[in-house]
Amino acid sequence: MTTGTTLEQLRARARLATLFPPTTLSGALQRLGFVQADPIRAPARAQDLILRQRVQGYRAGDLDRAFTRMGLEEDFLYAYGFMPGETRHLLHPRPDLQGPAGTHAPAGLAAEVLDFVRQHGPTHPRDLEERFGRERAVNGWGGFSKATTLALESLHHFGLLRVAHRRDGIRIYAPAPAPPPPAEAADRARQAVLLVARVLAPVPAPSLRGALALVARRNPGLGPLAPVVTAALKAGELERASVDGEQYLWPAAENDWRDRPVPRDVRLLAPFDPLVWDRRRFEHLWGWGYRFEAYTPPQQRQFGYYALPLLWGDAVIGWANATLVEGRLRVVPGYATRAPRSQAFQRALEAEMARLERFLTPRKTGRRQDEDE
Repeated sequence: MTTGTTLEQLRARARLATLFPPTTLSGALQRLGFVQADPIRAPARAQDLILRQRVQGYRAGDLDRAFTRMGLEEDFLYAYGFMPGETRHLLHPRPDLQGPAGTHAPAGLAAEVLDFVRQHGPTHPRDLEERFGRERAVNGWGGFSKATTLALESLHHFGLLRVAHRRDGIRIYAPAPAPPPPAEAADRARQAVLLVARVLAPVPAPSLRGALALVARRNPGLGPLAPVVTAALKAGELERASVDGEQYLWPAAENDWRDRPVPRDVRLLAPFDPLVWDRRRFEHLWGWGYRFEAYTPPQQRQFGYYALPLLWGDAVIGWANATLVEGRLRVVPGYATRAPRSQAFQRALEAEMARLERFLTPRKTGRRQDEDE
């Protein structure tokens, strides 16, 4: 166990471990290994807001534009999101605990939908309506969805279909190619644990257990993951330190943050950015509680519909609501205590607002965001 770690060092580690110097889109996705998705655009989707902090010159929608060319995937890790193929290979094959011998064998409507996609190629959910109708069924949240949409999602979950690309935010499904020979489940579990620990590093032990429980629920083929954490600590692949009675873990290989000073800049982060994803760590590091309130009744909101955590140096000191009004960006900040009075902070805030406005400006038609830009 690492000794002598202070709260200040933990804050610096948290910021520098995930907000690495901006790189290419390919480089950022490989380094992150997973980017959480969210459909709300206020002012942009979460995946774009996350990547803009890590990709040089990133614009809203660049991920969608590069998705097919870069061979990216969508799937569920500890949340639903975007990932390189290497990450998705850790999650498959997924056993079907209700299927014969633990394998998934589509039947009924699902088998018909799979045959349709294999015959017709990339398929929009709407393409299935004429052939199969609009029958509705109960979804996983207790509401209703089209039965064909649920069939597509199930086939995707079990690796028989993949998301080829999106059209206006809607997933377009295609047959999944034959996967490479899977690694042993124990090795995939080990890599998955180290990946989640890296994305959320440094992560409180209870929070890592919670995130891995979400991984295990969707990926039972990986087996129990708590013993994998114990083995990784014993092998020296994970390090840990206790600060104020809270035990934190991180991959031992992730130490390049030590060579960089904490920038004195302002960042407006996505509500699901790895730096602020874990609310337990958030409150410990910065001493106040942030909530995502998009689904909170308006009269009960404290921060706003889609409040972006406001980072200043190594401290999240407040939040901001950003909206486009007649094509102009309007940012309304709020603070956990009070706004910094220094000119350095005001200049840094204005610079971040300018970066956000540029990020939201559409690219000129025909210009391509190459992965090596």
